[in-house]
Amino acid sequence: MKSMSAVVQQLKKERQHVQTQLQRIDEALAALGRNSNGASRTMSAAGRRRISLAQKARWAKAKGHALKPKRTISAAGRRRIAAAQRARWAKARSAAYAA
Repeated sequence: MKSMSAVVQQLKKERQHVQTQLQRIDEALAALGRNSNGASRTMSAAGRRRISLAQKARWAKAKGHALKPKRTISAAGRRRIAAAQRARWAKARSAAYAA
């Protein structure tokens, strides 16, 4: 029975040691979870987009694919398209009034 009480004492010591370690870990997590100045940081939509595009480019490079640049239209091209659309609507309106 003497050895059994020694085992129980050893287990109690171990339990106390583990509880102390858990308390220290909880304190460390609490300290890391707080912001140092109390303010949360947010990121603009443009910043998130830049990060997203950069990550997609890294993935494409890693996979061996080339990332196609986004195609844009010039201001002159947009004006030509808008003028052509206005002409189509004018023609449709004149046809509707003529009928």
